[in-house]
Amino acid sequence: MTERTTPRARGGAAPGARVQDAPAPGGPGRQDDDSGRTVLLRGGEVHSPADPFATAMVVERGTVAWVGSEGAADAFADGVDEVVHLEGALVTPAFTDAHVHTTATGLTLTGLDLTSARTLSEALDLVRAHAAAHPADPVLLGHGWDTTGWPERRPPSRAELDEAAGGRPLYLSRIDVHSAVVTTALLDRVPGVTGRPGCHADAPLTADAHHAVRAAALASVGPAQRAAAQRAALARAASLGIGSLHECAGPAISSEDDFTGLLALAAETAGPRVVGYWAEAATSAADLDKVRALGALGAAGDLFVDGALGSHTACLHQPYADATHTGTGYLDAAAVGAHVAACTEAGLQAGFHAIGDAAVSTVIEGVRAAADTLGLARVRAARHRVEHAEMLTPETVAAFAELGLTASVQPAFDAAWGGEDGMYAQRLGRERARTLNPYAALLRAGVPLALGSDSPVTPLDPWGTVRAAAFHRTPEHRISVRAAFTAHTRGGWRAIGRDDAGVLVPGAPADYAVWQTGELVVQVPDDRVANWSTDPRSGTPGLPDLTPGGPLPVCLRTVVGGRTVYRRPNE
Repeated sequence: MTERTTPRARGGAAPGARVQDAPAPGGPGRQDDDSGRTVLLRGGEVHSPADPFATAMVVERGTVAWVGSEGAADAFADGVDEVVHLEGALVTPAFTDAHVHTTATGLTLTGLDLTSARTLSEALDLVRAHAAAHPADPVLLGHGWDTTGWPERRPPSRAELDEAAGGRPLYLSRIDVHSAVVTTALLDRVPGVTGRPGCHADAPLTADAHHAVRAAALASVGPAQRAAAQRAALARAASLGIGSLHECAGPAISSEDDFTGLLALAAETAGPRVVGYWAEAATSAADLDKVRALGALGAAGDLFVDGALGSHTACLHQPYADATHTGTGYLDAAAVGAHVAACTEAGLQAGFHAIGDAAVSTVIEGVRAAADTLGLARVRAARHRVEHAEMLTPETVAAFAELGLTASVQPAFDAAWGGEDGMYAQRLGRERARTLNPYAALLRAGVPLALGSDSPVTPLDPWGTVRAAAFHRTPEHRISVRAAFTAHTRGGWRAIGRDDAGVLVPGAPADYAVWQTGELVVQVPDDRVANWSTDPRSGTPGLPDLTPGGPLPVCLRTVVGGRTVYRRPNE
């Protein structure tokens, strides 16, 4: 399936010329600044609850004005500025990735990416090659090593990294970004680091030691390099049909300059919208002045209550299956409660990073204490968030529903580390691992879901994310493709308090993507097997067949607020 575009003067004849391909955000050349124009898309499939059989859509001044049938589209054809002939392509709302680290994503895209390394020696070879290719970098930055699939089953030692980097400062974050291996030269840049919690003689840095060294490493990234990384990440997102990103920043993750620079770049550049969260704990409304000054929507995102399972830092009620401890806790219930109360009274969203079951319990205890003080209705109305929320029980799922918490989740985590022999099973044992990421239970309880990637932890990949939720490695946790798609489009908007967006209906923002895909189907969830229906009598808009092993849809065009921010070359 393809699309072609025909510009039209009002009431005039179509010249039949295809519009010049637009570059990705930040790239050279002209952007399609068509946000003020009236555009008719026709001859495809428009995914809209307003009309399950829609084949056409009109966009006017950045807003969806009409959706309907091909026959009815004739009435608009002579009164628009432009006609897009879809030629069978699918139009959907643009995706929202509800948890992203934009600069880190861009640095991975443009720099040292270790996610492809299959062995320790391959990882060290990649370090050597990167060091040789970047002789002027003050600190070498890399990401993505994961020993769970390596035959050596261990990370590189400091001596091995010193040799591979030629004695230069080097920072390599683990795939979950909650631990890192570094060279001696980088450690020497952080006075007193050896006395901080999480600093080990020859093992990955965790906790406070990791945060301090990461800050020193990222401080080496200058404004030009940072902006280039941000542009690369935004361009990649646009090319995948992502119209909005939720940037999860904070003092333990990035910097104020990084955060404000990203928000400014997104506001000035034709690309995805960026909604910013700043993860700094508060105890009073005055503490939140910085959050407002930075332009953040809330004091949320990665406000760490614990770490990650892969790094043995997620906080558990019972010890790890492959370690003798229960992980690391950063905030207690009193701190959580104080933060939620302050944010609620200030009219801001609160949110927390919580993965382990003990961390999730801490969040619930704290939010409930705030609700007891301020009233449940006020706390629910604020739509506070919990990022990741992996280790849940029926009781904690019910508490999420009671307290009105949004679960901002990453299905690609299960695709990468779930299953009987995956990393989760190694860390927790198979029985506990099977309970992780219970999306079906969350939806049944009425808990709002917002899907994301946590990029660069897992890549920006919206259709892959929907597939991972629909084909969860634990069958009882699977949800329908339709539910997952909704959580990855409208769910992200609802998570920021917008119920009028993320769906193609009249009056909604014209954030949409055009896709080349195969036959559209309607998934019918079943306890035993995922069935598919193409019966049009269902009255349900179809979506691509995401059965594992099949091709994913290809993005032809991404539009944000009526403005084309990506067009696939030669389409």
